[in-house]
Amino acid sequence: MGMTTRAAICREPGTPWEITDVELDDPRANEVRIRFHAAGLCHSDDHIQKGDARMRMPVVGGHEGAGVVEAVGAGVTRVAVGDHVVCSFIPACGRCRYCSTARQNLCDAGKNAATGEFPDGSFRFHLDGEDLGGLCVLGTFSQHAVVSEFSCIPIPDDIPFDVASLVGCGVPTGWGSAVHAAGVRAGQTVVVYGSGGVGANAVQGARYAGAKNVVVVDPVEFKRDMAKVFGATHTFATAAEAHEFVVETTWGELADHAIITVGVLHDEVIERALQVVGKAGQVTITAVGNGTVKAPSGMLIGYQRRVQGAIFGGCNPLHDVPRLLGLYRSGDLKLDELITRRYRLDEVNQGYQDMLDGKNVRGVIVHEDA
Repeated sequence: MGMTTRAAICREPGTPWEITDVELDDPRANEVRIRFHAAGLCHSDDHIQKGDARMRMPVVGGHEGAGVVEAVGAGVTRVAVGDHVVCSFIPACGRCRYCSTARQNLCDAGKNAATGEFPDGSFRFHLDGEDLGGLCVLGTFSQHAVVSEFSCIPIPDDIPFDVASLVGCGVPTGWGSAVHAAGVRAGQTVVVYGSGGVGANAVQGARYAGAKNVVVVDPVEFKRDMAKVFGATHTFATAAEAHEFVVETTWGELADHAIITVGVLHDEVIERALQVVGKAGQVTITAVGNGTVKAPSGMLIGYQRRVQGAIFGGCNPLHDVPRLLGLYRSGDLKLDELITRRYRLDEVNQGYQDMLDGKNVRGVIVHEDA
């Protein structure tokens, strides 16, 4: 029978998010319908809306979300009606080569993230006879959505939905970039470029892993101040200032790690990151954009420097999301502090403007009762 749900959609790149009613199909086999209570305003959705990243249009936005399971299709075993869940923007099928070798962040079931199609090529959102994909086959900017059970992670009922929504992307992506992808160790020096919704969690991850110096570079004073809340030991407005400090504090040995989490990846920040790491140092690139790695081979070989790309911070959703929420419950991970402002669904464009203006670490949409 299906239903009608309120959603924020983007019809084509460069046009603002539009609030409209869309048709939603019932869940099919191995699918669930979720009533979302909260959705994070991740920069990746803005990249899609701006046309910086390719996506099939029109699209229902949102890939960070938490809510309650309303209905399940045949064969669903991972969750049940009434469960509180967070959606991972990368599904974990548990069967493919990558899931079976503890690399769920590379799960083959994530292949349709840029189209919003289900594996059989069908869609669950429709508008005036046209199929709409959900971003990352989710669409958390809708009050209700049908998603694969592989994207669902059960969470304790006492975890607030707004906090839970953030562990579907930004928190594990940042945390994991430091802990898993970079492999930060006790006593090391780490430089984080960009301290927004992802970078702030790279800071938390590096500090929790035991880094002695967690150096943040961000031109926005508010974000530099917040970085100290999350564990940064030193903050600078420019990469040049940070580089000078790293040279001095390490007696010329330079940093062990540079983690790039800026809003839009570009050539200069990659170049700066390569220059700030020393022998056996690693540059971990998590940011999205059009930056290109340009480095003389001798610069890499002579100092044995490494450049590592990272998606979802190298985290395994089914393992790391519950673990991160456990650290939140124990007071070892700051999640409430990440949320600068909360918005209604019809304020989504204002939320992204606030993000671009440097006013938010993370904004969250709180869905009204539907």
